[in-house]
Amino acid sequence: MHVSIALLLELGLILAALGLLAALARRMTLSPIPLYLLAGLMLGERGVLPAPAAGEFVQAAASIGIVLLLLALGLEFSIAEFSTSMRHHLPSAGVDLLANAVPGALAGWMLGLDGVGMLALAGATYSSSSGIIARLLGDLRRLGNRETPSVLSVLVLEDFAMAAYLPVLAVLASGGTWWQAVLGALVAIGAVVSAFAASSRWGHHIGRLVAHPDNEQLMLRMLGLAMVVAALAEFVHASAAVGAFLVGLTLTGQTAERARAVITPLRDLFAAMFFVAIGLSVAPADLLPVLPAALALAIVTGLTKVLTGRYAAARDGVGRRPAACGRRADRARGVLHRHRRPGGAPPAHPGAAGSRLCARAGHRRAAHHPLRRSPAHGEISAQPCRISASSVSPHSRRSARKRRPGRRRR
Repeated sequence: MHVSIALLLELGLILAALGLLAALARRMTLSPIPLYLLAGLMLGERGVLPAPAAGEFVQAAASIGIVLLLLALGLEFSIAEFSTSMRHHLPSAGVDLLANAVPGALAGWMLGLDGVGMLALAGATYSSSSGIIARLLGDLRRLGNRETPSVLSVLVLEDFAMAAYLPVLAVLASGGTWWQAVLGALVAIGAVVSAFAASSRWGHHIGRLVAHPDNEQLMLRMLGLAMVVAALAEFVHASAAVGAFLVGLTLTGQTAERARAVITPLRDLFAAMFFVAIGLSVAPADLLPVLPAALALAIVTGLTKVLTGRYAAARDGVGRRPAACGRRADRARGVLHRHRRPGGAPPAHPGAAGSRLCARAGHRRAAHHPLRRSPAHGEISAQPCRISASSVSPHSRRSARKRRPGRRRR
């Protein structure tokens, strides 16, 4: 077997440079993704340090990287709870479409593009990179945040919308008729909905098929299934990322925990190749003429994406917790002043009344926002707020000391 010395040398230097960039980013408490993208720009054909021998491998590894990123992200959630959240966030998807596609269409009109060009630019400003978002959530340790499931629901609905958008754009750009575009969109949407319904109904059988006590068997079965489903998703003009994400959703419990541990090193390696490949596909000289328009669109759509995320999170009650807990704390203090146990003894813990009130509120929030799973058992975790002893009035604490059972009065 012939071994390419140039491939090994270039790939080794690229990986070593990426390791140094990742260490620098971690030291600065930043995500390494921007540095990976800059490295890809430098390694392109017209870059500062071209790497022609390793370019083909990097492009192939990028396809695997996007699959592994979304597979690992799907392992964090369960499909039944995610389906509920997606239905809840259909209005958020509509806001996302209007707020982010319209600026792209307007920019295309101002630049003098035709209808197909305006449609293409609208899709570019509307869609988000699933791979970049998945990696950022892990790098910034935001997977456990309360707004993360809301954002992911909008992201997956974006990918579903792109399944209908891409066939339409391909037919119109090639000069096809409108009925051909509509037929292609209907086929893609039907395939995606069927895949999602099949995963929801028979996902537990897939979990049994993949599960195995040996880590090697678990990794091979899981990766093989994820690649096949991702390829089928691409065949029907859906996103390969959505296919891999659905496979991750079907695995729950201990199988999901072991799967995360097994694929994490592979995910990090191929994800780095994915971001380098994005930089490789862009020639730095081609960026200069469109740089002002691109920066203006980036600023506008960055703001609209943030507003969309805030709207989606607000639908799940994110951001209203501190005020609600403050009201419950005041109510708990009033309860401690007005009510005591028979015999005059206060509650066993000064903050018990407030804790129970906030715990019930936390379980109600979990019912509306049930995407987070317990690390060990895959169960819904509600994190009720606590009322500390310092929030109880001094009068109640003095009453507790005076009326403590067994204390003699002198």
